Amino acid sequence: MNLVWLVPLSILYFGVLSNGGPRPSVLNIGAIFTFNTINGRVAKIAMKAAVDDVNSDPSVLGGSKLVLTLHDSNYSGFSGIIGALQYMEMDTVAIIGPQNSIMAHVISHLANELQVPLLSFTALDPTLSSLQYPFFVQTAPNDLFQMSAIAEIVSYYGWREVIAVFTDDDGGRNGLAALGDKLAERRCKISYKAALPPDPEATRDEIMDILVKLALMESRVMVLITYSKSGLLVFDVAHSLGMMGNGYVWIATSWLSTVLDSTSPLSSVTSDSIKGALTLRPHTPNSERKRAFISRWSQLSGGSIGLNPYGLYAYDTVWIIAHAIKALLDQGGTISFSNDTKLRDFVGGALNLEAMSIFNGGKQLLNNILQTNMMGLTGPIRFNPERSIINPAFDIINVLGTGFRQIGYWSNYSGLSVVPPESLYAKPPNRSSSNQKLYNPIWPGETLTKPRGWVFPNNGKQLRIGIPNRVSFREFISQVSGTDMVKGYCIDVFLAAINLLPYAVPYRFIPYGDGLKNPNYNELVRLITTDDFDAVIGDVTIVTNRTRIVDFTQPYIESGLVIVAPVRKLNSSAWAFLRPFTPMMWCVTAAFFLIVGAVVWILEHRMNDEFRGPPKRQVVTILWFSLSTLFFAHRENTVSTLGRFVLIIWLFVVLIINSSYTASLTSILTVQQLSSPIKGIETLMTSTEPIGFQVGSFAENYLNEEFNIPKSRLVALGSPEEYATALDKGTVAAVVDERSYVELFLSKQCKFSIVGREFTKSGWGFAFPRDSPLAVDMSTAILTLSENGDLQRIHDKWLTSKTCSSRGTEFESDRLHLRSFWGLFLICGIACFIALFLYFILMVRQFNQEFPNEVDSSGHESSRSARLQTFLSFVDEKVDGSSSKSKRKLTEKSSDINSKEDEQRNGSKGRQIEMSPDGSVNGYAHPN
Repeated sequence: MNLVWLVPLSILYFGVLSNGGPRPSVLNIGAIFTFNTINGRVAKIAMKAAVDDVNSDPSVLGGSKLVLTLHDSNYSGFSGIIGALQYMEMDTVAIIGPQNSIMAHVISHLANELQVPLLSFTALDPTLSSLQYPFFVQTAPNDLFQMSAIAEIVSYYGWREVIAVFTDDDGGRNGLAALGDKLAERRCKISYKAALPPDPEATRDEIMDILVKLALMESRVMVLITYSKSGLLVFDVAHSLGMMGNGYVWIATSWLSTVLDSTSPLSSVTSDSIKGALTLRPHTPNSERKRAFISRWSQLSGGSIGLNPYGLYAYDTVWIIAHAIKALLDQGGTISFSNDTKLRDFVGGALNLEAMSIFNGGKQLLNNILQTNMMGLTGPIRFNPERSIINPAFDIINVLGTGFRQIGYWSNYSGLSVVPPESLYAKPPNRSSSNQKLYNPIWPGETLTKPRGWVFPNNGKQLRIGIPNRVSFREFISQVSGTDMVKGYCIDVFLAAINLLPYAVPYRFIPYGDGLKNPNYNELVRLITTDDFDAVIGDVTIVTNRTRIVDFTQPYIESGLVIVAPVRKLNSSAWAFLRPFTPMMWCVTAAFFLIVGAVVWILEHRMNDEFRGPPKRQVVTILWFSLSTLFFAHRENTVSTLGRFVLIIWLFVVLIINSSYTASLTSILTVQQLSSPIKGIETLMTSTEPIGFQVGSFAENYLNEEFNIPKSRLVALGSPEEYATALDKGTVAAVVDERSYVELFLSKQCKFSIVGREFTKSGWGFAFPRDSPLAVDMSTAILTLSENGDLQRIHDKWLTSKTCSSRGTEFESDRLHLRSFWGLFLICGIACFIALFLYFILMVRQFNQEFPNEVDSSGHESSRSARLQTFLSFVDEKVDGSSSKSKRKLTEKSSDINSKEDEQRNGSKGRQIEMSPDGSVNGYAHPN
């Protein structure tokens, strides 16, 4: 009997006392949608199924029943607001919806005031921030991620500009702003924004007017940010205008995928109008629960509409609310409401505002929603600190004639891929360009060839190409007098390149400059940024400050700054024979002659009579032998192996030095030699003399900014004739200009020459606006001209001319430097060192064999100095084949040295040395 009462009491305790009160029998939630739309119809069925599943599971809400109330806003924002107000009077704990961002911005203020959580899976405006709207929660990936995916697709295919067609409401405008930001991160941009009337008010005529304008524009990449009704109408009109053919790209947001998933079959008219388009679909991983729900769908919907991912999100949103309510009740919270004190001033009005009340458990329920951690039909459901669904991802779909095909995925984790995102989450993120992959789509016009993404507009507009109106060096570019024709090297290169493009380019040349002096090229390039020119061609140097504002093509000619200065002929002098070698080379060569002579003398001294004799004679022998090797006329024969080894190497070195000297001296005495006091840019930097430059050239700013040469020293010169006059009269010490101009100048002026080296490396290119696709195509064409030889033929036509034969193109010193021969000297020095080292080892070994350490009669070991003197005497001794005789003489010398040392040590007056018959030395001291 006690057990019978124990069970009810336990239920009462845990169900009432521990939970702070009885569970409510009914829990009201509301939904605000336009149920005449695809997403509205799908969401209605999915939410009802979810409520039924929650109520059929007693483990979720226990004895409480979840009641869903639906409100049809019918495309009206005002109707949606009225529905929200009605829910606030019905003690509603949460609201699902609204369907679009316009209503979400307004109703969120009500939710904030009355603390009722507002959950939406279709109002995905990225500006609905958690700070401004804390009670608004997006249960599907918001449009920021969808725009990121579109931007990555645009970048992946190499397009740089898109045209955005968007519905002019909060959702469209804010999505457009997010797309612009994401494109800018990838150096892409929206070139034009076409606004559609709010859905569903757009008419065919209005859309026709908009698309006709777009057809005349350059970009062919269209991004359609709208809703299903307006979107399908846009595609229909575009198809009738031929804008769904070759060359066009259409990328639609997820509204198109909902049409494909939920409307089956599509009408033939609709299918034809959307062929080749790309669209996104929220990615939901495959699971048993998802497959089971899909199999239930036909029963739930009665076959009236197909399931799309937003139906899955609708189902999961109901379960998110149910789990959050369960957690609230389990935490001891209550479902209670109280009057809002702020509404007291409005009591008695027809609006009945006093009926609205604050949900006391709203904040706790909101926290539970944000802490959701469950597995839903859409996969794992969790929110990150920014209150966004974790791991947002999209399927990328290509619309075909009979349906659609998935060509890849995009995820916020790893970007574009052809494998499902969930298989990549366990790996480190890799967003490198080589790792971004998609399958090849079929583009509009039923082609597999990727559209270029842009064309020249067919509204009659021509490219306005600025060209410098030069007055000098007209071989590069010039206008034919009295006509609009232009000619020159740069013009021929441009025409040859543009003829290689696979499309026609209408253009016209516009000369820039007054015709009296060369124009300023920096100003000419800047006019591209002000839309005065669409491009600039000519002898325009690619320099840093210009690349910051425009894009250049591949250089079609190399050009760098060089220095031109007067040169004079060097006359022969009495000391001309010294000029082939530099002073350092003369010193090192003389030193090695002495070193080699000394080394050979050391190696030959013991066994070669020609290297012996009095000291004065031996010094003369060393000098004569070393110098005579210069002419291979040395009379002394070498008999030692090491001596011959050193001599062979030295004679080879002498041969090379002698040949080089002869060749250089011959050149100096027979060829005209040119000299200039200016040796290069370093000379100009340290001097104070004026420097000339070409009018309009970048050389003026470069010399001033890079080398700190004051502008007061820089003199502007307008023509080659002015170059020659200024250099002749000494008005300028040198002229700094680009090599291409200088080579033309020097072809007619033999009194001047290039001195020093080229001190900049640059080239000439054609300038276009930033991110212009024409710059890329022209670069490809220039590379083709270079590879097939046409670029060189154009160069030879305009710039090859007869040059002065009396000198080379560039002045260079013809003296021989030590750096050209240091390898030979190094080999010779190593050979001398090795020979001396081996000779020393050999001498020490022979000496130790013949004169081991001995102890004198008094028992004292010979001193080191005595042994060293003995060794030196041994080395100096002539080897004549009689070792005993040599040894006897050395022994006598050694004994004599030892006797003197003993006398000094013992205080004796002398020491007598006696030679025994066997050659040994005996010594004794005189008695005191």
